[in-house]
Amino acid sequence: MIPDSTVVPPGDPGLVYGEGVFETLHLRPSGPWLLDEHLDRMESSAALLDLALPPRSALAELAASGAAVWSGPEGALRLVCTGGGLAYALVSAVPEPALRQRRDGVRLVTGDTGRRAGQAPPWSLSGAKTISYAECLAARRWAVRRGADDVLLVSADGYALESPTASLVWLAGDTLGTVPPDRAGILPGTTAAHLLSRAAELGLRADRRMIARAELDAADGIWLASSLRGLAEAVTLDGVPRARSPWTSRLLAVLGFRRRGDG
Repeated sequence: MIPDSTVVPPGDPGLVYGEGVFETLHLRPSGPWLLDEHLDRMESSAALLDLALPPRSALAELAASGAAVWSGPEGALRLVCTGGGLAYALVSAVPEPALRQRRDGVRLVTGDTGRRAGQAPPWSLSGAKTISYAECLAARRWAVRRGADDVLLVSADGYALESPTASLVWLAGDTLGTVPPDRAGILPGTTAAHLLSRAAELGLRADRRMIARAELDAADGIWLASSLRGLAEAVTLDGVPRARSPWTSRLLAVLGFRRRGDG
């Protein structure tokens, strides 16, 4: 933990019930990347849990404290707020798997959610980033047992949604697309949203729509977008190899990332 963080007592609802929210931010020499967007999403997540957050200014100061203790070219900052009223931060290096997948791509396998797109009970927390993350990690282990790196979740009616820890982005011709979270019933992605907001700089159109799993086979590029990976290109989908896209480096560059090994 960083200075000004706290120790979580054993009875805290975050530890006992997984009741809490968090955000993971990419640390850069300029500070925490997309801080406002992450704080916006943390507030939305907390509202779904009826969870009271510290003042936004206090969370911003906590993020700034994390940036102050990190001296590398890039790092990872996690802000956590629990149902017991605790707020703390963790700072670390970007995990090696995230760096590797940014560089080498990711092998994806699809997994059926068993629900139609956007279909969820009224108490669903699918649009919140909660600290109850065991199911997300279990989904990734399921993918690994099938020879993949991650799973692309697909609805029962055949729409591609997201991965457990990343947003789906694809390129079709001159159109860069992602899934609309409100229609799909999924977590809004900060990295994907920022990328699409800058699509015009690359001469691309931005599109937010539902996409059938079958359509992805013809896409010119498929990526998982997340705060630490930036973009991880899908190099296989359900065991079928995909040609590497020349757009990967350009999209990473517009996000301020560089693949290790790029010139």
